Amino acid sequence: MRILIIGSGGREHSLCWKLAQGEDKREIYCAPGNAGIAGVARCVPIEPSDTVELADFAQGISVDLTVVGPEVPLALGIVGVFKKRGLRIFGPSQKAAEIEGSKIFSKQFMLRHKIPTGEFQVFESDAQALKYIKSKETIFPVVIKADGLAAGKGVIIAKDRKQAQKAIELMMVEKKFGSAGQRVIVEEFLQGRETSFFVLSDGSRVLPMVTCQDHKRALDEDKGPNTGGMGAYSPAMLNQEMFKQILNDVMIPTISGLAEEGRSYRGVLYAGIMLTDKGPKALEFNARFGDPECQVLMPRLKGDLAPVLHAAAEGRLDRVKLDWRREAAACVVLASGGYPEKSETGKTISGLNSKFAGPVIVFHAATRKNDGGQYITSGGRVLNVVALGADLTQAVERAYAAASQIRFEGMQYRSDIGREAVAVLKGGARG
Repeated sequence: MRILIIGSGGREHSLCWKLAQGEDKREIYCAPGNAGIAGVARCVPIEPSDTVELADFAQGISVDLTVVGPEVPLALGIVGVFKKRGLRIFGPSQKAAEIEGSKIFSKQFMLRHKIPTGEFQVFESDAQALKYIKSKETIFPVVIKADGLAAGKGVIIAKDRKQAQKAIELMMVEKKFGSAGQRVIVEEFLQGRETSFFVLSDGSRVLPMVTCQDHKRALDEDKGPNTGGMGAYSPAMLNQEMFKQILNDVMIPTISGLAEEGRSYRGVLYAGIMLTDKGPKALEFNARFGDPECQVLMPRLKGDLAPVLHAAAEGRLDRVKLDWRREAAACVVLASGGYPEKSETGKTISGLNSKFAGPVIVFHAATRKNDGGQYITSGGRVLNVVALGADLTQAVERAYAAASQIRFEGMQYRSDIGREAVAVLKGGARG
């Protein structure tokens, strides 16, 4: 079996690692991959946005299954390009992927299908947005979001009018997030605890995954700017009652609503959920695995992932199931100095061959090798240190112990990944 994974980050490394574990003979390819992925897959120098070239490559070597990691190729319609050639691909169509590609579409979709979410206003010019921000009816804090794709960073929580005005100018005037900021949403700030929720879908059926949670902010105690994610853990602080409520009130209506609108969804759907005192409310949707959430999901998943992705792509999820390890998992992201603004790169990495305590996997996110064969940094989020443990306490301890053995100049990471969950759960994997 030949499998192609599209992408170059820690998420894609974890998918390559998992998909390489099948019992049958497999050839794993990754486009474009990274230096760590090269240890488990053949890296192909094609960018995720080059959808036609990727289809040419997959067709040329008769790839049996392609798995799309990042959101950009989905928004560009890679699934349609592959399907026109009869190539099997795991991921939603361009129309279905709009649930992530446009936050405005997503919020309006939730209204149409009575999916619980926060109140919001849409603005197509900075003048309109600033006028609203200056109005007396604006209640702070508010959440300001760029409409389009912004690598997980186009969300700003404004505590007061001054911060809100700055956010609008950043997005719509200074074009900090490019075309993603042509339109913005000013959204109600929801109070509560956030969680991530993942399901697989074949267009009609929904298969939920175990719970997990990421840490978006750059600094401890959820301070600093938004990032693509500084760490994650699984299970999350979510009881079975709330799990079922999210599944029934958010995920299933979303899949059925997309089907009703001619946007049949086949792939993984990821919802950011706020657990408010009035019940769970959807913050936003993503049309792919989260990063770094995928890095804690893959080690907890038992068995072969490939047949499950095959089934989702072919509309037969009723024939497969997911089995999960009882162990907990924790991921600590090691980032470059300056991240998430201008990252320092080209720094030599040491300690990757250390003897780590317990089950530890290091997934590479932004690495390459220099002429001397040494791993060096090549982007913002560099490595994902993932550990399993009998409970979340042990998983977190092992992840941090391993992270402390790795070094590169300017390396930074949060010291509180999973801290709140450890205090609440007090050990014992659930979800």
